[in-house]
This record gives sequence, C-alpha cells and structure tokens, in this order.
Amino acid sequence: MTVRVLIADDQEMVRIGFRMILEHQPDIEVVADVPDGISAVAKARELRPDVCLVDIRMPGIDGLEVTRQLTGPGVPDPIKVVVVTTFDLDEYVHSALSTGASGFLLKDAGPALLVEAVRAAVRGDALISPQITVRMLSHFTQPGPTADRATEQLTERELDVVREVAKGSTNAEIGAALFLSLSTVKTHLASVQGKLGARNRVEIASWAWRSGLLS
Repeated sequence: MTVRVLIADDQEMVRIGFRMILEHQPDIEVVADVPDGISAVAKARELRPDVCLVDIRMPGIDGLEVTRQLTGPGVPDPIKVVVVTTFDLDEYVHSALSTGASGFLLKDAGPALLVEAVRAAVRGDALISPQITVRMLSHFTQPGPTADRATEQLTERELDVVREVAKGSTNAEIGAALFLSLSTVKTHLASVQGKLGARNRVEIASWAWRSGLLS
C-alpha cells in the first residue's frame, strides 16, 4: 500500500526537503505541498491523504487549528495529522495531541524519524520526538519502586536498552552507546515490547520512568 502524504509548511525549503525524504521511500507518495493553513485544510479535504505533515506557525490559520479542523473531536471521517515544527513548547504539544494529532515531531529530528512518524500515524500509533517525550515523562510521571514484576522479566541488556529509550535515544544512538548492532537493538526492543505489553517506544519510556529506572 502506498502512503499518501500532504505537507503544509510556510517555508519552501522545508517542503522541498520533506518531499525529497519521503519520496525516497518506495511506499510513500507526496500528493501535495502547501504554504499555509487554509490551503492545507482545503487540499486535505479534496485529496484525502493518509497523513498530513503540518507546521504550527503558518499564514491564514496555524497548524493547531488545521489539526482541529482535520482530526479534532467531532470531525467526521478525520484525516491523520502529524505536527512537525521547530517549536516544542509544552502548550503546543498538549494542544496538538488533545485535538487528535497522531504525532509531534521537531524539524531537527532527522529523516528516519520523519518517515517513522508517517508510518506510525498510518498504523494508528502516535510518535513524539524523543526529547519531548523525555521532558514530559520526567515532569509528569511519578517514579515508583523498581519492584514491578515486569522488571524481573527483562534481561540486564534489555534494561540497558530501556534506559536508553527513556533518555530519548534513537535506535542508532542506543547501538552506539551499548556497542550493539542496529538489528540487535531492534530485537531487544521487540522483546521488551512483548514482555511489557507496550505498543511503542513512548510506552516503554513511560514504563521506565514509572518503574524508577531513571532518576
């Protein structure tokens, strides 16, 4: 299945860059790119893409309002939206996610996470930039004792991987920190997800903070 994507950003160079990254993937097609919020809503409703990548600060209406109109509460037949911005203010994150965004990504997150965010949205998951996830979890999650039974099910190496995930590290960064190959990191993460019943790395990070694995 080809994933159809719409890009909305007021900077032409950003739109061009995102298009090049996404269209390099064999299963992703960019159906349109637009420079403002009003065009984003109109084109999205006309073309019905699978995912819209939306900046926050745009002419006309901002990305948060675009998100509300395309996928907010009560919207019939909503379209998945991933907010991609340079601004990681907590109020933006909370507003975007509360109005139905399927992800919140910083523009410096890198090509791999941009592609992963699109695919996660299609799967029904939500991907949030690791540094934002770590900040939110460290502020709002109350650490508890490590007596959680799930902790005992994980191997020492899996716990090392979990700690790196909770710090916001990418798979490549985890591999470099723990001297593991990328495939081994993925194998450990799959095992951890199975043992914890976690759907994605955000839930793994949340469990790590709740279990007191990080201070």
